[in-house]
Amino acid sequence: MSRISTVATLGAAQTLAWASSFYLPAILAAPMAREMGVPTASVFAVFSLALLVSALVGPYAGRAIDRWGGRPVLMITSLIFAAGLCMLGLATGMTGLVAAWLVLGVGMGAGLYDGAFAALVRLYGRDSRNVITGITLIAGFASTVGWPLSTLFDAQFGWRGACFAWAALHLLLGLPLNAWLPRALLAPAPQASTQASGVAQGVETSQAADTRSTTAKLAFVFATAGFVSTAMASHFPALLQACGATLALAVGAGALIGPAQVLGRLLEFGFLRRSNPLISARLATLMHPLGAGVLALAGAPVAAAFALLHGLGNGVLTISKGTLPLVFFGPQSYGARQGLIMLPARIAQALAPWLFGLCLDRWGARALWLSAGLGLAAFGVLMWLPRSSGGAEEPIS
Repeated sequence: MSRISTVATLGAAQTLAWASSFYLPAILAAPMAREMGVPTASVFAVFSLALLVSALVGPYAGRAIDRWGGRPVLMITSLIFAAGLCMLGLATGMTGLVAAWLVLGVGMGAGLYDGAFAALVRLYGRDSRNVITGITLIAGFASTVGWPLSTLFDAQFGWRGACFAWAALHLLLGLPLNAWLPRALLAPAPQASTQASGVAQGVETSQAADTRSTTAKLAFVFATAGFVSTAMASHFPALLQACGATLALAVGAGALIGPAQVLGRLLEFGFLRRSNPLISARLATLMHPLGAGVLALAGAPVAAAFALLHGLGNGVLTISKGTLPLVFFGPQSYGARQGLIMLPARIAQALAPWLFGLCLDRWGARALWLSAGLGLAAFGVLMWLPRSSGGAEEPIS
């Protein structure tokens, strides 16, 4: 299979996976809560629990992909997503709701971007940057596709029928797409000279210490990025209204974030593809703080500019989550390391709606300085990293 075919296949499967899991509560949480007689906030709390489960599953899924390749693992996630969605459609109370989202959390931990990136690195090694970008370009439309489809399914069949429809799509479309992926070669033998093998053998060398330090720094950067991204996804209209925007202006500006994310990924693919991914990541972490500064100076009339800058940065940072671990550590044990690096980010994503909501209630528009400060902190940590490491040459392509 050609790389273009792999990108198209996995991109379509990822669009389905994101649309039917991460983006599902935005449309179906309210009707679920009404029928079960529970607060809508309870449904989102269970969703946050699923995100925590996905964080714990990530490292194990990464190790499985390192060993067997992405194809079998992603095929299993299609079955897990289908099972979780069927359980969700059959749930009659909080116990069933929690059980269903725990299963979906396992699917998200192994079957979203982190699993897809690890699968691509197992196939293409250091030459994975462009295919990672291609996947994010396609799956960047998951909410654009998923929200209208969930709304349509809900209107036609009810929220339970919507869950069953998404489950059927995983079996009829997602499973064959993941099964069509190329088979990975047998896992490469560990190389004693790499940083990864030094860590695995427990050798206390300066190189191993540098690896741990770089891992911690990347984990911090992606945790702050995950927190800001999820906080904005949950509270963007309310934040703009606190800054003086009308509801119509806030919603209209928020609609620009998705296209801006895709534009950011196109810029990464076009103008920045030959540069070191670290440069792209540094620029991306500045976009949200820059937008926040513009909004603070000019107020609600520049809400659209804030949305565009935030979306541009968030779109590029999604790619950076896949490429920076590769450029610093190389493809050896990529899946396991990726799972560990992204574990704090998943936890931050789970907590972001609640924590940023508290800040917004207490501070109003000044809550924006929290997200802007986190973006600047991530930029500072990235500036602290060297442009190259022993794991991979630069730039990767």
